[in-house]
Amino acid sequence: MPTVRRSRVIQADPAALWAILDDPHHLPRWWPKASRVESVARDHFTLVLATERGRSVRADYAVAVREPPRRRVWRQEVEGTPFERILRAAEIEALVEPGHAGAAVTLELRQHPRGFARLGGFMLRRAARHQLDNALASLEAICG
Repeated sequence: MPTVRRSRVIQADPAALWAILDDPHHLPRWWPKASRVESVARDHFTLVLATERGRSVRADYAVAVREPPRRRVWRQEVEGTPFERILRAAEIEALVEPGHAGAAVTLELRQHPRGFARLGGFMLRRAARHQLDNALASLEAICG
């Protein structure tokens, strides 16, 4: 399963960072291409992503792990969705570690490609690095 992990020290209160990471309603503020969040419940939510062509794509997530105020994992529900053609599974992990200069935030994206997508693992990893770097930059902009 291709895994990409990116970290950044953000000069912000770790509790404030956790509040943003823990609440799916904040995703449009910091997650790349997120336009809105729907059907938010304690253990699941739907993220609506905007494509480059202006279309909306819905991605359903289940909260797999929630360990306040440090760790949260979202697992994408790919079965029966357009994502099923290229992914067997995908999940995002957010980790907050308090430090002297704020908090170290680590985002990890784990994707298990399906079919021909397995041959493009390097492309998935490159896109994931870009996505996570943009997410961390946005978090820093709203928290720093």
